[in-house]
Amino acid sequence: MKTKAAVLFDTNKPFEIIELDLDDPGPGEVLIKYTAAGLCHSDLHLSDGSLPPRFPIVGGHEGAGVIEAVGEGVTKVEPGDHVVCSFIPNCGVCRYCSTGRQSLCDMGATILDGHMPDGTFRFHSGGEDFGAMCMLGTFSERSVISQHSVVKVDDWLPLDKAVLVGCGVPSGWGTSVYAGGVRQGDTVVIYGIGGLGINAVQGAVHSGARHVVVVDPVQFKRDEALKFGATHAFASAAEAHAEVEKLTWGQMADQALILVGTLEEEVVSSAFDVIGKGGTVVITGMGSMTDKTVQVNGTMMALFGKTIKGTLFGSANPQYDIVKLLRLYDEGKLKLDELITTTYTLDEVNQGYQDLQDGKIMRGVIIHDS
Repeated sequence: MKTKAAVLFDTNKPFEIIELDLDDPGPGEVLIKYTAAGLCHSDLHLSDGSLPPRFPIVGGHEGAGVIEAVGEGVTKVEPGDHVVCSFIPNCGVCRYCSTGRQSLCDMGATILDGHMPDGTFRFHSGGEDFGAMCMLGTFSERSVISQHSVVKVDDWLPLDKAVLVGCGVPSGWGTSVYAGGVRQGDTVVIYGIGGLGINAVQGAVHSGARHVVVVDPVQFKRDEALKFGATHAFASAAEAHAEVEKLTWGQMADQALILVGTLEEEVVSSAFDVIGKGGTVVITGMGSMTDKTVQVNGTMMALFGKTIKGTLFGSANPQYDIVKLLRLYDEGKLKLDELITTTYTLDEVNQGYQDLQDGKIMRGVIIHDS
């Protein structure tokens, strides 16, 4: 089978739209026809070298679509099912899945290599193997993926909106609700209001936070955060720090959530300083895998009982939380439509990422040809 896809061949290079050969699904695998794919900042980390993959690789790790065929032994879905993909596969039986930590599933260890769990590839061209980001490659019209990477969803839900629940929404929402443990009356500071940060706002509001303070240099994103329930918005960490001190009578924030596009030492230090006794810093945003970005005073950390922790997928469990969040959306308790600023065709993928880098969009979605 032939499929059109957006491919990265090297760092600091744009996506190239080419035609690839796609294998049939093998045991435990499914053929998916993607309806929509989200433009998430993590794909930029492939091209800027922060998260170096094996090249060439088909981009995209937020996807939703319809199952067209299944391989031997597939039990989770059948042809015709509507699904949202989880960028973290979840086998259900490893140490982490079996203890309720699906976001740490052992199958996720090779998602940047782009091959299937058995080490083989499903995209090919001219005798060369092409990887698929997060074993998905949603910037392709079709893909063959593991059944452990899909979550069946209600077929009345619009897949061009539901696609966002494959990464950005649970990663941000869960950063507040699960990893951050935000509770009623808490004061929360959120650094970075992109595709994840805006959903950290939704999560904090859902949990009943009293003050939701956001920090982002882009006016458009600060304005959007206020629409989604943030109580205060600032362009700099220093401004936010001063306001939090006033709001809390010097007690400072309960949580500081870092969801910036590129993690740097300065934002970690600001987050550590803005929390009070017993406060928690949660790091969701990513940067270079070689830079040391967490440099804080250990004595102050001990004396004030502060915690710094990391989270992947917002510490959510894909098989449960993707469905849960879509039910909240269906009931009008979670915003998805409002997240999407612009839609693009697959051929416009590079323009979409330029708009993202320029701060013109909150979320962009690729709509594949019907």
